[in-house]
Amino acid sequence: MDEGRPIFQQIAERVENDILSGALSEEAQVPSTNEFAMYYRINPATAGKGVNLLVEQGILYKRRGIGMFVATGARDRITTRRRELFVLEYIAPMLAEAASLGITPDHLTQLMKTQLIDTQLIDNQLSEKETR
Repeated sequence: MDEGRPIFQQIAERVENDILSGALSEEAQVPSTNEFAMYYRINPATAGKGVNLLVEQGILYKRRGIGMFVATGARDRITTRRRELFVLEYIAPMLAEAASLGITPDHLTQLMKTQLIDTQLIDNQLSEKETR
């Protein structure tokens, strides 16, 4: 757990990550609030707050007497929201900083392409080392 963010938000994010990775598919049952509470050693009310946040967002739904399940279209809703947040939290500040440094859009695009290539090369080298 990350000490800098509320635990209920971290639980909601972990469930979302499981949905995005495919570990939890649509209509799959998610752990109960008591299971989350036991696993993370937190108060069940805190776990419930994280689960309820996802219910409010239409990511999970409750089957009375059975438990919580991943809603149809949950993955798409999560992806859409996270892409919007990505623009607000990363792209917009990067563009503002680039403008203040006099970096043109073309130069910024080239910098990003170069970084992507460098990152891929590093990833390939690490993969090669792991297979040896």
